[in-house]
Amino acid sequence: MAIQPWAEESLLPAIAFIFTMQSLEGSQVTGIRVVEIKNHSAITEFILVGLTNSPELQALLFWVFAFIYVTALAANFILIATISTFKKLHTPMYFFIYNLSLVNIFSISVTTPRLLHSLSTNRKTISFYGCITQVFFIIWALGSEMLLLSFMAFDRYAAICHPLHYTVIMKKEVCVSMATFVWIVGMIDSAIHAGLMLQLSFCDSNVINHFYCDIPPILDLACSDTSINEFMTMIANVVFGICSCGLTLASYVFILRTIFKIRSAEGKKKAFSTCSSHLFVVSFYFSALIYMYIRPSSVYSLDKDKLVSLLYSVITPVVNPLIYSLRNKDFKEGMKMVTGNLRLLLRP
Repeated sequence: MAIQPWAEESLLPAIAFIFTMQSLEGSQVTGIRVVEIKNHSAITEFILVGLTNSPELQALLFWVFAFIYVTALAANFILIATISTFKKLHTPMYFFIYNLSLVNIFSISVTTPRLLHSLSTNRKTISFYGCITQVFFIIWALGSEMLLLSFMAFDRYAAICHPLHYTVIMKKEVCVSMATFVWIVGMIDSAIHAGLMLQLSFCDSNVINHFYCDIPPILDLACSDTSINEFMTMIANVVFGICSCGLTLASYVFILRTIFKIRSAEGKKKAFSTCSSHLFVVSFYFSALIYMYIRPSSVYSLDKDKLVSLLYSVITPVVNPLIYSLRNKDFKEGMKMVTGNLRLLLRP
């Protein structure tokens, strides 16, 4: 049916009004979507590449890391139980070793279970908040261990350089304050890094070339400004890296100077044996962390970083209790007492 000219003219305002409302509604919807995109990260999960894509190697690595994880937990729990029950080990040195074992259990439990799950199921995805949570705990563990090792170096300095005043310098209140400082400062540092990473936007790639969530590879994926994150990372590197290394090196400079002043060879050997285990742990741990975090960005290599990360996040928690226990007569005596008590409890 044909529309009369007068009817067509009367319909024009209504048609114009409909198109205007549709365009306004479309712009409002589009505006809402733009706001949502700006205020929320477009990426809700990350993909952790892991160590290898070979199914054969994944099966082998699963059993290797499962063995390492169980060994680390058992060794550190035995160390904690022995120090707790054997009164002869209730000294400042073993108080710090006790806290070091707690940090070791903490650090290896942040990375290894997730790695084992990935190797066994081949599922490499991790949620955005799960990734940030992993960053929070791993930075907490690393920072706390660095500070703890530096205070342990100071403890050896007090024992060797000031043996007559050692009980006054390293009294119980001082040791507890040091341990509390280590855990609280490490937590504050990790909370700052994790909080700043929550403000970042990720809208391009979500593939992390690592076996756990770490700061450098995540910042490489961000499509927003990361200058504040990089600045705070630099500050943390200075405080935790340089200050911890500085306190440790200063302590060992005085320790070596005191050892060289000892005339008898037996005295030098005895003095050096009290700090040789800690010196080995510090050299091993600090060299790996310096390579990872305190170095020029031009030498970054994510494939090498994964291997170095294995040293301080997986291998160190196994090595530390073995180093501090196998060469110590007091600990062996305490361990015999603990195992003897366990045998009595297990007897019918």
